[in-house]
Amino acid sequence: MHPLLRLIRLPNCLMMGLAVIVGSSIASGGDLWSIGWERLTLGFLAGFFLTGSSMAFNDYWDREIDAINEPTRPIPSGEIGVRAALTYTVLLLLVGVIISMSINYLCLTMATISWLISMAYTVWGKRTGLVGNLMVSMCVIAPFIYGSFIVNRMNPVSWIFISMVFLANTAREIVKGIVDIEGDKAHGVKTIAVTYGARVAAIISSILYVMAVGLSFLPIIWRLTSIYYVILVIPADLGFIYSTIVILRRHDRENARKAKNRILLWMLLGLIAFLTGSIGYQ
Repeated sequence: MHPLLRLIRLPNCLMMGLAVIVGSSIASGGDLWSIGWERLTLGFLAGFFLTGSSMAFNDYWDREIDAINEPTRPIPSGEIGVRAALTYTVLLLLVGVIISMSINYLCLTMATISWLISMAYTVWGKRTGLVGNLMVSMCVIAPFIYGSFIVNRMNPVSWIFISMVFLANTAREIVKGIVDIEGDKAHGVKTIAVTYGARVAAIISSILYVMAVGLSFLPIIWRLTSIYYVILVIPADLGFIYSTIVILRRHDRENARKAKNRILLWMLLGLIAFLTGSIGYQ
């Protein structure tokens, strides 16, 4: 893969661009044709370039640490210079901002806020523990909000989905703190696991997972979705509950690592459930 594509973390850029489209789909009730492929393409590109900008800056900021821990990355390996990385950061940001401005000012505002949060996390938030966890979750839900701004509305299902993603991702970040507890202690990172212990971190993450599962029933209760949502969200909910039980029973490093990886699968299944539920509801 080209060094530039590795610098901007191509898979991350593609996922964030896709998340914008998913946000638009859920907000529009699955009526993507009414949005227009031009606006959806612009939304995808905005998510792609803004993510690429934040990833490039992250590698620039962490270049000294990466020289020890990740020497094969583009900057420490010498494939991309420091000034070039900063240039890419600015250029990708400008492209993302211009695209956002061409859509509407709500998208421009969301793009600006989310990019600033990602910068603050890179420079300061990584060492703060819970605050940093919340900042990461804000960045994760940002493309879904951005997508809803493309269609100039957010329906109740959008709010439920975004809230679920925020809770589940925050819980996952707390579990990651259990995995990294030794390294975080050495570098003064004040995660919940470091400050209060792995057991407390496991309990708090489990509470957040259960809250996310509880929210998933609201579209069914309020009759805001289709049968496709029910079929897919039940396995996702069971997965979250299973992971919660596992991490509560044994909250050692290896078990926490497995749990955080499984959670990605349940989050993906939940995303598909909301997406197909909104489309099938038409």
